[in-house]
Amino acid sequence: MLNASEQEFIAHFRQADGSKQYVQQHLDNVAAIAARLTAKIGLPEAGRLLGLLHDLGKYSTAFQRYIQSATELLNPDVDDQWVDAVGLKGKIDHSTAGAQWIWQRLHKLGPEARFIGQTLAVCLASHHGGMLDCLQPGGDNGFQKRVNKADDVTHLNECLDNVDKEVLASLDRLASEQSLKKIWQKIVAIVGTQPDEPDRLKMFRLGFFSRFLFSCLIDANRIDSADFENPANKKMRQQRTAEGKPTVDWQTAIDRMEGKLASFTVRNEVDKIRCQVSRQCLERAAGPQGIYTLTVPTGGGKTFASMRYALHHAKKHRLDHIIYIIPYTSIIEQNAEVIREVQEDEDDKFPWVLEHHSNLEPEVQTWHSKLASENWEAPIIFTTMVQFLETMFGSGTRGARRLHNLTNSVIIFDEIQNLPVNCVHLFNNGLRFLVEHGGSTAVLCTATQPLLGGVNPVYGALPISVENEIVDGTKKLFQDLQRQKITNLLKPGGWSKEEIASLAIEQVKEKGNCLVIVNTKKWAQALYERCSQLLGKGTVFHLSTSLCPAHRKEILEEVTSRLDPDRPQPLLCISTQLIEAGVDVDFNSVIRFLAGLDSIAQAAGRCNRNGRRETSQVYVVNPDEEAIGMLADIQTGRDKALRILDEPDHDDFLSPTAMERYFSYYFYERASLMHYPVTPKQAERHDTLINLLSDNPLNGCRTPALQLRQSFKTAGRAFKAIDAPTQAVIVPYGEGRDIIAELCGVFEPAKAYGLLRRAQKYSVNVFPNVWRKLVKAKAVSPVQEGEDIYHLDKRHYSNHFGVSSEVVEEMEFQNA
Repeated sequence: MLNASEQEFIAHFRQADGSKQYVQQHLDNVAAIAARLTAKIGLPEAGRLLGLLHDLGKYSTAFQRYIQSATELLNPDVDDQWVDAVGLKGKIDHSTAGAQWIWQRLHKLGPEARFIGQTLAVCLASHHGGMLDCLQPGGDNGFQKRVNKADDVTHLNECLDNVDKEVLASLDRLASEQSLKKIWQKIVAIVGTQPDEPDRLKMFRLGFFSRFLFSCLIDANRIDSADFENPANKKMRQQRTAEGKPTVDWQTAIDRMEGKLASFTVRNEVDKIRCQVSRQCLERAAGPQGIYTLTVPTGGGKTFASMRYALHHAKKHRLDHIIYIIPYTSIIEQNAEVIREVQEDEDDKFPWVLEHHSNLEPEVQTWHSKLASENWEAPIIFTTMVQFLETMFGSGTRGARRLHNLTNSVIIFDEIQNLPVNCVHLFNNGLRFLVEHGGSTAVLCTATQPLLGGVNPVYGALPISVENEIVDGTKKLFQDLQRQKITNLLKPGGWSKEEIASLAIEQVKEKGNCLVIVNTKKWAQALYERCSQLLGKGTVFHLSTSLCPAHRKEILEEVTSRLDPDRPQPLLCISTQLIEAGVDVDFNSVIRFLAGLDSIAQAAGRCNRNGRRETSQVYVVNPDEEAIGMLADIQTGRDKALRILDEPDHDDFLSPTAMERYFSYYFYERASLMHYPVTPKQAERHDTLINLLSDNPLNGCRTPALQLRQSFKTAGRAFKAIDAPTQAVIVPYGEGRDIIAELCGVFEPAKAYGLLRRAQKYSVNVFPNVWRKLVKAKAVSPVQEGEDIYHLDKRHYSNHFGVSSEVVEEMEFQNA
């Protein structure tokens, strides 16, 4: 049994061979990695200090007994009596000691040092469970409670007696006045010099600065721990310069992109305009960093044009990553694959493109995820808006780990109008930090630009100037690319299912194909069944998020094949709104259920997309019965779109002018939601996340003027509870059957991680009401006992509609 007197303080045991990593080795390694990460904002000293302090508590005898006991448990001969004898009960607090050391050292040195001490101590004390509440919802000072923990719990004094002298000497140097001065200068820069700026915004930035430091510490700790457990990991990481920057050869990526663009054939006027947009993106890429808009009509080539901008801009400013944010999981694979085909070569040592959108990775580190968390360490990253927002504001450590890689990057937001309205101010303030203090550039791409610069500046607006529009002459561009006409077919009482089906079939017979986009899965299924009866199932196709991505991809491939102008086949596609964002299809006719004007515009982008007809029709209809009472975004958007459609002074409902007026109506109606309201159940009072993550004005606790007041943990939990309500389930479709079978039998983390990556294509995100029905029907089961990765009973997956809370007919699932 190990004891403190031997001066052999162990941080980790390697399970494979029992090798030891000593505490000093681990602290030095984490300090070096964290210093490299915090150097992104010019503060390597802060990262080194955090790294050396984060596991200071592992110098205690209690922790050494704990880790030795835990290692002995790997021996199958160990019994419960031995566990009781060595006292292996509960967890040993080894994260508070470092927080106490920095707080005790700095809090007596004046307000500036006290603020630095608190910022670092919050990161240290939080590095296992997520950022703590500096002020708790009930009014207590959570930070003081944590740093005032008794010594018999944190073992600080014993740790200081045992700590390696080299570590202590480094700590003394890093906590010197000179090092603290550099950190304070950064804090002053973040606060800014605008005297009339609300304290709320200043404190939000300081809180976000703390989360950035936290991110660097978490990632550094996870990297070193994973590399010790599996030394082969190091060979798989990006190569770096002597200064620690990724050695990304952007010129190679540029050459591949330019070669692809040069191969495109200009077939018509639409292709000429796409080339014009792409050329302007290239020209503007050499400009300064900042927040830019790319406002281009749907079908105008935004994906390639924005990536061209990003590649040249990243090379110009020596940036580390290009991060492409997509609104929905349903289209990420398609967009990522398009760029992967251009950028990757079989001889590449490392892949260029990382695709990350899975929620199959649990926060709790278990058998399948302990060493497998993604940290977005790749040159080009495709992810979703949900993942981006979770990284910025979510709870725990999994998402926060990735935050630092959003700095020193080009961040492209595709279809930015889909930003959740309750996240508007959070998004604006977080993005401003990344750009103004994190060295990143942001590009907001869409045909329907929301007014993120026109919202209430007291809570945070984006400083977007007219000069920061990448493409010149947007009004003329929209006129030149106008290939559709919106036809208002709204009528009192609405359209019945039979009437809409008749209209759709009429369009197929007259124009060869038609796309119907509805607002709910219920309507999609009902119309599919009715139209299939009239046209036959071989002509009618259904798309919704109840189908797994691999299933949707197969359907889209068949749809695209039938749309081939050289060999067209009759086609009617019934889809939810998932088809509106970035799906490259070109129908001759589109029918859109009444929704927001931005959705109608996106639907129009699937009609006559390549300009093969002079003009095509987009018919807007209102169904007679539609259960959208719980879909507030759709309901409000529908009401404001109806107002625009009724106004006599609009002859082009897709113009930037009409869209700007629509968003002014929409944002005015929903302004109170943009602060992200929370309920007493979430925060013990009615409040907002903007408040909880800034100066927390409704919290009654008194604190010194210069002190973090954020309720980080409460805000993170509330954010996740509202914005990520779905549960992922792996479905038995195609290869999904084999993946489920392997997951149910695998225990090796590395193998399980690979399986989960593959399972992304065969998983469906299920909302709570459907999940409850599936659980009640015993249709879902964990892949391993006690795990939170679930798979679906084959009888609940339909070949036509995907996940079903009811048992589907045998013919509906036997081939799935």
